[in-house]
Amino acid sequence: MNAIEIRGLKKIYFNQFEALKGIDLDVREGDFFALLGPNGAGKSTLIGILTSLVRKTSGTLRIFECDFDKQQDQAKAYLGLVPQEFNLNIFEPPIQILINQAGYYGISRKQARVRAEHYLEKLGLTDKSTTPTRMLSGGMKRRLMIARALIHEPKILILDEPTAGVDIELRKLIWSFLVEQNKRGITIILTTHYLEEAENLCRNIAIIDKGEIIEDTSMAKLLSRLGKQTYIIDLEKDLPKKFTLNGFDCKRTATRQLEVTVMNHTPINTLFNLLNRQKIMVSSFREKSNRLEQLFLELTGGD
Repeated sequence: MNAIEIRGLKKIYFNQFEALKGIDLDVREGDFFALLGPNGAGKSTLIGILTSLVRKTSGTLRIFECDFDKQQDQAKAYLGLVPQEFNLNIFEPPIQILINQAGYYGISRKQARVRAEHYLEKLGLTDKSTTPTRMLSGGMKRRLMIARALIHEPKILILDEPTAGVDIELRKLIWSFLVEQNKRGITIILTTHYLEEAENLCRNIAIIDKGEIIEDTSMAKLLSRLGKQTYIIDLEKDLPKKFTLNGFDCKRTATRQLEVTVMNHTPINTLFNLLNRQKIMVSSFREKSNRLEQLFLELTGGD
């Protein structure tokens, strides 16, 4: 079953700028879905239409069984949105923000408090539950916005740059929490400029550029197109003056570092076997750049 079904969706603004050019898109129920695109591609317009903040020009939109034009209130109840910009009442504490948000969906205060305490605990905010929100750090506010989006237990969670400005430790906490929510059956749509997030978290992906969907496929199929990957290999000792890695595109970047390109059809163990035979010991091994980032730039013509 599709959680979201979009057909022929267009948005033309008053200045005749066509932000969406008749896009078609399906998001399956229970998916962890990446919606990516450069700035100005149409992502924010699409999210705005999904959440009724922007009025579409034409096209159809269904959220589960609901026709968005005819059953908008029910359709919106299925959605939870975490916007890119902070839009919290900074004078209220987190517990009150969550309880108030639940009230908009007809949830009793007793039930709202139970849910609020649950999400505050899950997102590491229990000890800040009564602290005025203006005193929270940026990372805490991000987590509070995720809790607010989930308080009415929506079936779809839309996250617009949820880890912008968050340090790596908190990003990992948010990633872990989102994976847990997805396993519970919540459909998640993620937009992010941290492309490693999308590669690590999402099963399917759509890339939008200049108002058009230019890719709509599984993450695995998209990454398989790359054909090769370049790795940085740090070594325990200085490289010998003479060494050979037959079959690999290799260059020395420092006395204890190699840059090696490996084709997808070549087992990575072949490379390590060659290194071991020459007694070249590896201390660390990492990708030179994110695979999805390379493909994204190729597809969108980015620098």
